[in-house]
This record gives sequence, C-alpha cells and structure tokens, in this order.
Amino acid sequence: MIISMIAAMGTNRAIGKDNDIPWHLPDDFQYFKQTTEGHHVIMGRKNFESLPPRFRPLPNRPNVVITRKDFFDAEGSQVVNSLEAALQIARENNEPEAFIIGGGQIYQMGLEVADKIYLTEIDGTFDGDTFFPEFDHQLWKETSRLHHPVDEKHKFAFDFVIYEKK
Repeated sequence: MIISMIAAMGTNRAIGKDNDIPWHLPDDFQYFKQTTEGHHVIMGRKNFESLPPRFRPLPNRPNVVITRKDFFDAEGSQVVNSLEAALQIARENNEPEAFIIGGGQIYQMGLEVADKIYLTEIDGTFDGDTFFPEFDHQLWKETSRLHHPVDEKHKFAFDFVIYEKK
C-alpha cells in the first residue's frame, strides 16, 4: 500500500488558523476531492471537527479519525488511537493508496511512514497556528509540478507538487 500525505500550505508552511483554512482556492478543493475520492482518508480529531457538517464524514471515501479521547464518536467514520491502527484498517481493506490529510501533528507522524506527498504550495504567507512539518528535501524527489496562476476565483497563485520518497 502506498502511504500518501496531501496538504496545502503557504510559503511560511501555514496550513490552518483557528481550525480553519486561511484561504479559498476552489481548484485546490477539487484537486483534493479528485485525488482522495475512493481512498481511505486518515485525519486527526481536530481536523475532523473542522470539516463543515455537510462534509462530515468526507463523502465517497472511508474516513478514519485518530484521537486520544476515549469514546469519541465520529459518525460515519472509524475511530482509532494511533496512526498505525489507522493504516492497518486501510491495509485490511486492500487499500492501494491511503491518504493522511492532517492536521499538523498527524502530518508530523506521517512523515516517517509516507511514500508520497501531494503538496499544494501557495504563493502567499498566512497567519497560522498549524503548520506543515519541515521535511528533508534530500530524502524526497519532486516528480510533478503544475502551476496555477491567480485568476478571478483564486487570489493566490499556487503549484500542485508531488514528492516521492527516494
């Protein structure tokens, strides 16, 4: 099974502020949906709670929520207490590619086991309280980059970048 992480971050690595995303990029939302649809998505409790109720659980993909809270109920999702337990659920269901979708602590844990990173690199600095972890670019190879310019729906330019572990 391929273990992937998918995220969007500003130039200062910010991915969130007050349990929300500090930008609005419709094409990035579409990219996330198309890339993860049909695959297991693994997220932390705070990330799950930050999803708008109508998207909770994320539709058309098995949702797995990691939490240290006892008796946490994430309706329509499986709840576990470790990243390894979440990945085991995906393996047991013959998942070809599982996606770690955040937040910051879960990405930090995921760096050690991930094979691939789908990273939307946004050309902007954002006020954030949650950040994508630094990773050693010597251990990763950029295999794809697609630029998206500023347009009427997107206030910031950004690149869809894929990194694969060497």
